[in-house]
Amino acid sequence: MSDVMRDTGATAGLLYLLPPGQRLLWLAVLSGLSRQIAAPWYRAGLNGSTPVADAVLRRCSISLRSQEDLARDYPQLGLVLPYDFSLAASPFIGDTGVWGGLALVWPVGHPPRLTSGRIEAIAAHCRTIARVLERAATEGHPLLPTDEPRYLTVSSEEPDPAHAMAALGFTERLPTGCCALDLEGRVTFLNSAGADLLGSSSVALVGRRLWEALPWLHAPVGEESYRAALITHRATSFTATRPPDRPLVFRLHPDSSGISVHITPAARRTAAEQNPPPPDSPGAMGLYHLTHLAAAMAEAATVHDVAAVAADQIVPAFGPQGLVLTLAEEGRLRIIGHRGHSTELIRHFDGTPMTSRTPTAHARAIGAPVFFPRFADFQRAYPGAPRYDSRTSWAFLPLTASGRRIGSLALSYDAYHPFDPPERALLASLAGLIAQALDRARLYDAQHTVARTLQTSLLPPVLPGVAGLDIAARYQSGGHGMDIGGDFYDLIHTPGSTTAAIGDVQGHNTAAAALMGQVRTTVHAHATAGASPGDLLARTNRQLTDLDSDLFASCLIARLDLAHHRVRLATAGHPPPVLRHPDGGTEVLDLRPGLLLGIDREADYPTTDIALPPGAVLLLYTDGLVEIPGRDIDDTTNALADHLARAGLHDLDSLADFLLRHAERSTRHHDDIALLLIRATR
Repeated sequence: MSDVMRDTGATAGLLYLLPPGQRLLWLAVLSGLSRQIAAPWYRAGLNGSTPVADAVLRRCSISLRSQEDLARDYPQLGLVLPYDFSLAASPFIGDTGVWGGLALVWPVGHPPRLTSGRIEAIAAHCRTIARVLERAATEGHPLLPTDEPRYLTVSSEEPDPAHAMAALGFTERLPTGCCALDLEGRVTFLNSAGADLLGSSSVALVGRRLWEALPWLHAPVGEESYRAALITHRATSFTATRPPDRPLVFRLHPDSSGISVHITPAARRTAAEQNPPPPDSPGAMGLYHLTHLAAAMAEAATVHDVAAVAADQIVPAFGPQGLVLTLAEEGRLRIIGHRGHSTELIRHFDGTPMTSRTPTAHARAIGAPVFFPRFADFQRAYPGAPRYDSRTSWAFLPLTASGRRIGSLALSYDAYHPFDPPERALLASLAGLIAQALDRARLYDAQHTVARTLQTSLLPPVLPGVAGLDIAARYQSGGHGMDIGGDFYDLIHTPGSTTAAIGDVQGHNTAAAALMGQVRTTVHAHATAGASPGDLLARTNRQLTDLDSDLFASCLIARLDLAHHRVRLATAGHPPPVLRHPDGGTEVLDLRPGLLLGIDREADYPTTDIALPPGAVLLLYTDGLVEIPGRDIDDTTNALADHLARAGLHDLDSLADFLLRHAERSTRHHDDIALLLIRATR
């Protein structure tokens, strides 16, 4: 990664790996940013709203020229990083799949658009990384991520000792304060004038963050200025008052190795103007992580999603080594998410009665957090309790939403953890945030179950078996709202005929689902009566217009003649079917179009007759399989045909799953998908 950063002038880089079979990106290598700033993005789900996830999912590069682009396309990211910088993300694409992705950051002075040379440099490096990852996996030694990313320091020349001593002498002679911070914000050098101005010594401050070592600097403004300087590579400044009344100006000058801080006295201000922050207010980094978590929770729909976000973000961002998240269900505390604890421990405590004498149950029962900074404190409260997973400190927080105690959150730490008042307040806010998200998610899950039941009842529970015909069908929701829509499919078999139907009523609500049920019932009835594809659509159209609905529907009918290896097709504004020939070649069928159902009562629907030889596969689908915002649907349909040709799968069920995965990789789909695969076997 250091090569691509050097060749493109990037000031920060994040390299993610996608382990085989997973849909979660893991940050493996980090450079140019502190671990604290990067912590919320240690994990990135492929369905999450991040540039690198989108790049991997879409298999293309993504470029964000400014903070305005970031806020528009990724509002969650823009909320927690409100700075002006450029970003590019590219996937690692190999011959057998996608292996991860790379995100690069440039300061505000970077040109608004990446040059073609830099774009090619990024692409070339990503191809090289993909080959390395693919070769390692092929040889049986896949490169897998660890819990903590590797930090890649910026290379620099070996310092000249004579120059270093001259620089030290120079700074010691200056009447103003000079301080150096590393990328994590820790003091690496402080001259005598700076120590005098800060009222401390170099020995006391080196290795610590200024805002943590000096209580009067424990204000969000200082920490926020450090973060802004590091990300934008632009000088920033702030003023803080050293007690009792000595204001100091801090000017931060960043580069790729750290931050130089210039400290000078400022004009004295009145007590009213100084307005120091409350001593127990959490620092900017804590608020930063809390804001990021809030934004991520806003996108988490289900209880599983909330648990995954909490588990993936709290451990790296807030400092604990372990987490256990429980939800009250039928008198017991069920573990719905955990990190950093042994499987045996999780199994032992999953399903603990809410009346049991355990710290998780106790915190939920009393509705107040319980903290144990030392293991001795824990043992005094629970005599004889073993030292779970060698942890020293524990925090148990109730999850309370709308006055109801719905569960608990347990955090554990390897070493002594004092839990000072600001952190206790921060953790209380954290628990409240999770509780609200879980309460909302439980309602969503209940609605989802009702909607799913309704959707399932409107689709055929099983397709009829037909001699000489292989069939596979899939329905996949767009995953938003009530999770119900107007996509449908059917296979109608009578002694004299076999008819396949697929359609899509516009909308994603109960009205669309109800109309879909009516359309499917009408199609089924006319197909059973033996109507030809064109007549079937014409009759269904007349009935739909008589309903005077403000919704329209697309539909495609395929009447199969297995004895003569033919199929007759008619379409009402539906996406064209794709035919894969027995030799593996594919074509998008060009059918004579008909109007959507429900527009014109007298609309005509022409019928097209084509050959369907044994071994040929006919793909019928709804537009959710090919529709990608910003791309021409003809291009995406042709890409689907190419993908079908390359599939090389004989089993239709496997082929159906293969096509759904293609749609998931193409974009975060927001529409339902229905598909039917039909193959004549004789």
